[in-house]
Amino acid sequence: MSFENLIVEIEKMSVLELSDFVKALEEKFGVSGAMQFAAAPVAVAGEVAASEEKLEYKVTLKSAGEKKIDNIKALRKVTQLSLSDAKKAVDEAPSVIGEAIPTEEAKKIKAELEAVGAVVELS
Repeated sequence: MSFENLIVEIEKMSVLELSDFVKALEEKFGVSGAMQFAAAPVAVAGEVAASEEKLEYKVTLKSAGEKKIDNIKALRKVTQLSLSDAKKAVDEAPSVIGEAIPTEEAKKIKAELEAVGAVVELS
């Protein structure tokens, strides 16, 4: 029997028949295909996630670290926050710095704040 004929026969099977066929093969040869089937979707999902970069991020200041004044200055530099709003964001961390921030701007904000010791999350 050629592989093509076997494939044609498999195509004719119902899902239940195919499931029974796989079980019979596993029993006959003492193998299990469960791990390979379980691992495949994870790998594919990871590849899809890597290829689809987000266009906008929510920027959250998780922690200001030890240099609060430097964090306030950096925050004012990369946002339109007033001095009192920047101080409040730093003092009350974790705090949301911005919602729906374009990717480049979000990365810039993160880099500026992390340069002065802050912990920033993009989500």
